[in-house]
Amino acid sequence: MNMKHRVLTIVSAVAALAFATAATSALAATAGQTAPDFTLTDTHGKAVRLSDYRGKYVVLEWTNPDCPFVQRHYNTRNMPGLQKEWGTRDVTWLSIDSSSRDSSEFKTGVQLDAWMSAHEGSQKAVLIDADSATARLYAAKTTPHMFVINPEGRIVYAGAIDDRPRASADETRNAKNYVRTALTAATRGTAVDPANTTPYGCSIKY
Repeated sequence: MNMKHRVLTIVSAVAALAFATAATSALAATAGQTAPDFTLTDTHGKAVRLSDYRGKYVVLEWTNPDCPFVQRHYNTRNMPGLQKEWGTRDVTWLSIDSSSRDSSEFKTGVQLDAWMSAHEGSQKAVLIDADSATARLYAAKTTPHMFVINPEGRIVYAGAIDDRPRASADETRNAKNYVRTALTAATRGTAVDPANTTPYGCSIKY
């Protein structure tokens, strides 16, 4: 291959990568869109389908026990507290681990259950997305990455859990929690603001 062809090949590859990145970004699930339906198996081997919860508010939380950001939100009881707080208000909370089964961070159902139990997790179910297909469906980027879905099946909030990406334990407790803000507004029939934020955390291990 001569130099001209080599340069053209590199340029084409870069362009294709840029297009793929743009396409993924364009397809990312955001507020205002219908939440893509999915079926995943929970840690007990039971199939869980998102559309089965139509008529209720649903929170999707992308999680990974190996992620320091996830650990911070569980160690401070920030995430379990939200799960319990809104679970008592008939909000369905689903935690999703999309670490690929080929990743060193992949966890079995038993391992996930043990970790969540040790950290007082109070979600409706912990779901295993071993081929990362559901994460791709939502273009989920980080752990945590949060989505709030209304009873009509529409996303009303998508993004970060709060406004403190690099916080201490005390700062985490005092952060503006976007999920609580979204659920409070939505359940009162008022506009969710902000409806979209930039998620932060560890990259999902596709």
